Amino acid sequence: MSNSETSSGSVQSVDRAVTILEIIARVGLVGATDIAAELGVHKSTASRIVATLEARGLVEQDHHRGKYRLGLGILRLAGATTARLDIVQEARPIAKLLAEQTGETVNIAVLSDGAALYLDQVSGTASVQSHNWVGQRIPLHATSNGKVLLSGLSEAGIRTALGSKLPTYTPHTVTSLPRLLTEIAEVAEQGSSVVSDELEVGLTAVSAPIRNAHGDIIASISASGPGFRFTDALVESARKLLVKAAADISARLGWREA
Repeated sequence: MSNSETSSGSVQSVDRAVTILEIIARVGLVGATDIAAELGVHKSTASRIVATLEARGLVEQDHHRGKYRLGLGILRLAGATTARLDIVQEARPIAKLLAEQTGETVNIAVLSDGAALYLDQVSGTASVQSHNWVGQRIPLHATSNGKVLLSGLSEAGIRTALGSKLPTYTPHTVTSLPRLLTEIAEVAEQGSSVVSDELEVGLTAVSAPIRNAHGDIIASISASGPGFRFTDALVESARKLLVKAAADISARLGWREA
């Protein structure tokens, strides 16, 4: 079988799996025979896909009736999405105020598969703005948001999140793991991170951690702008504002500082 045929079959299986989830969501409780009829496939094909979904916890069988309903795995996936929406919802008014106070662009980021995923952005009032980061995945080792997110992990977790390579983006990018681990430990101690010229020459950013009700770092908030405007004095002023803003957002998510 050619690669294209294999790929086509894989896509078809994914499409069928999603359709099965949609059918169960609509009906509530449905048997393999009915699923097969709606898909237009043999019952054995439908049963095989349902078995895979069941193994992943996305569907579960009512053993009294032999039919299927959505499983707890769906709740876990939905919960992850809801948590991110909660972060954006609770952070946005504070991020808007922070953008007004600093004049710089404010971003909210979370850890996602070895990168910093930018969930939201509020533009500052200054004339020269950084580009829109929303939806982009940014390297952890070369950004202030990334280093804040890494500061919430154990050393083993940091190594896993970073992977085997630390790519160079500018002459200032930290590519030495021991040095990076030292910097992350300092970020954890200080409760904030300042990075200049590591991802882009001329870009400076300062970040602080957002925590959940258990005190875990679940996101990072940053203010970023061009280095010629974002001077050391302004960065320090922004750092203090960011630490307070991050604490305010964390409080809205249920965290109480000891």
